[in-house]
Amino acid sequence: MRVTHLQLADFRSYGSLDLALAPGVTTFVGRNGQGKTNLVEAIRYLSTLSSHRVATDAPLLRFGSERAVIGARIEKNGRALSLEVTLAAGRPNTARLNRGQARPRDLLGVLRTVVFAPEDLALVKGDPAGRRQLMDELVVALQPAMAGDLSDYDRVLRQRGSMLKTAKNARGDLTMLDIWDEKLAELGGRIVAARRRAVAALAPHVSAAYTDVAPEGGRCQLAYATSLDAPAHRDAEPVEPLPEGAPADLIEARLLGRLRTLRQQEIDRGVNLAGPHRDDLDIILAGMPAKGYASHGESWSCALALRLGTYALLTAEGGPDDDPDGEPVLILDDVFAELDAGRRAALAHRLSSARQVLITAAVADDVPAELAAHPAGSATIRVAKDGLSAAVPDEVGLDGAAPGEDPQHG
Repeated sequence: MRVTHLQLADFRSYGSLDLALAPGVTTFVGRNGQGKTNLVEAIRYLSTLSSHRVATDAPLLRFGSERAVIGARIEKNGRALSLEVTLAAGRPNTARLNRGQARPRDLLGVLRTVVFAPEDLALVKGDPAGRRQLMDELVVALQPAMAGDLSDYDRVLRQRGSMLKTAKNARGDLTMLDIWDEKLAELGGRIVAARRRAVAALAPHVSAAYTDVAPEGGRCQLAYATSLDAPAHRDAEPVEPLPEGAPADLIEARLLGRLRTLRQQEIDRGVNLAGPHRDDLDIILAGMPAKGYASHGESWSCALALRLGTYALLTAEGGPDDDPDGEPVLILDDVFAELDAGRRAALAHRLSSARQVLITAAVADDVPAELAAHPAGSATIRVAKDGLSAAVPDEVGLDGAAPGEDPQHG
């Protein structure tokens, strides 16, 4: 699959844009703050309904605008498809698929992307939330229907958390809390099972990628760390770990039992203490936890291996519903300046056969020559506040970007 056109209206620094994209490698080059990352951020948003740079949609709207539109045409299995999302300030987002009205969630799985960005260092060094997001994005890429379970779980978690805060005044009537326990356990069981399957599938690809990127760096391993395998509290008896490949109903039963055990603690503290929102992804490097033990260079290699492994897995798995054209669009957002020559070469070698790679760089020379000589072709688009200019193949076209004084972090 590949993106053939990107259209923007009032997105970040762009008042309007219509950009045609070719196969192979396209590099957006410009000084920091000119808007180049905004372009790949928009493509990523259509794929995951989220930005890899900010947690909310508000910064994505051009300053002073009440809505922003992101649209794209993609080529998939020989068919042309169109996707569009409208982000509206203070209102629910809307979407269109092939010009028909759709729920935003219906777009998930249509366009698949893998993004490697400087922020990915936090996947190794940062808090578990980023690693949970990585797993959930992979789960949805492999099973788009899981987006509904993840959304429903977040809703149940909020509702149950609100109820826990008021449970002390419930005078013994906790019937509704029992109902929320059952729903949280049902959804949580499916999510944990899906995450465990995804991590098991991803692990060998990440290990192989790390060996390529850092051949003398030892072995990189992944493991899903669920709170359900730990005792409920300090004085509790040890827990038999969930078996490999445990089905969702077994995990559901374990989670429901844990909620019953922790109920009084949860009421006392007013927070949800068990479920997939408490889990983590363990990254083990040469037998030691990467977080806290890996050097800066090793952490970069781990982060790069996570993304390359994800790309390899999604390419090997194909798309959902037996769609053979599942190779993601790979986005490399301003990372080459952070990589040494060896990691750049390893990255370029692994991507020599990729169908479409979108790169942002402050300096064109940062991009390895191997990528510029991609078999499917290459193009360089120069990004500045007053628009885009390019030396590109004939089939690639540009139709302006609005200048704007504020590039909004691009």
